[in-house]
This record gives sequence, C-alpha cells and structure tokens, in this order.
Amino acid sequence: MAVNADDFFKAAKLDQPRDTMKSKVGSNVTLINVMQLPGLNTLGISMARIDYAPLGQNPPHTHPRATEILTVLEGTLYVGFVTSNTDNGNKLFTKVLNKGDVFVFPQGLIHFQFNPVHDKPAVAIAALSSQNPGAITIANAVFGSKPPISDDVLAKAFQVQKGTIDWLQAQFWENNHN
Repeated sequence: MAVNADDFFKAAKLDQPRDTMKSKVGSNVTLINVMQLPGLNTLGISMARIDYAPLGQNPPHTHPRATEILTVLEGTLYVGFVTSNTDNGNKLFTKVLNKGDVFVFPQGLIHFQFNPVHDKPAVAIAALSSQNPGAITIANAVFGSKPPISDDVLAKAFQVQKGTIDWLQAQFWENNHN
C-alpha cells in the first residue's frame, strides 16, 4: 500500500563517468540493487556501471547469488572466469572484449575484468540475476578479513612462507582496518 513510483525510479546518472583515481585497483563500480532501488525487491535483477582507468581492473571476485552478463560500452577489457574444481583442475576461460561485446560470468565463479590499454579508460554495464547479488573480492576476503585468517593456514594453502602472508595481509590491513 505504501509503494509509489519513486520505489521504481533512481536518477542514477549512469551516463556520467565515475572517478577511478581513488581506487587502488583502478576501477569504480556503481551498483544499482534493491538497497538503492526498493522496487527491485523480489524481481531477481540488478545492474552496475563499471568504470576502468587505463590498466585498471575489477579484481577477482564472485557473486554468490547471481550470474552476471557484462557489456562493454567503451574501450577494451580482458575478462575471464575460473571453473570450480573438476577432474581437469580449475579451467580459466578468457576473452578480449571490445565495444558492444558481451560476456557471461556464471553464478558463484571467480571472475575479473582488466583494461589492458595504457592510455584509454573503459566502461561496462553489468546485469545480474539477483536483486542483491553480493560480491566477495577474493584478495580482500582472504588477506583482509577481521580478525585475520591465521598466517599458518594461509602459508600452507598458498604454499609460501609466513612472511609472504604477513606482507600480503599488511597491504589490506593498513588500508582497510584503520
């Protein structure tokens, strides 16, 4: 009864470039999900605009509740996803996308996008099959968790020395947990 037209509208200005300079990875994701647009509740869709600086990326991440379909609006992107453990190991599927190209990232699989061009930004629009897809950035989750995952656990998992893990964790803790 309290629903009105504003629940289905957002002046999101998705036509305007976003700042990628403040991001350590050189991207800016503008998500439009049920939290920004209440009318999406129960509809099973959301979307995002992703701006990439030259050599910027949307780092390896996963959406636990959504498949993503990505369309390049400007520039070039190197994209890919990794299948889950199979008899043949974890297989990487990649493509170089240009303006107008489309690529699908299956639900729950680790995927990424990278702008390989050193002097031109890129822009993409993603549609997701959930009103609240969630996003788990792999490096942030593994090396920046609070409290931290034991360096003994991570050193064994990544088959490196503890000092390497401590260094990696410090990159995320110094910037994300002040």
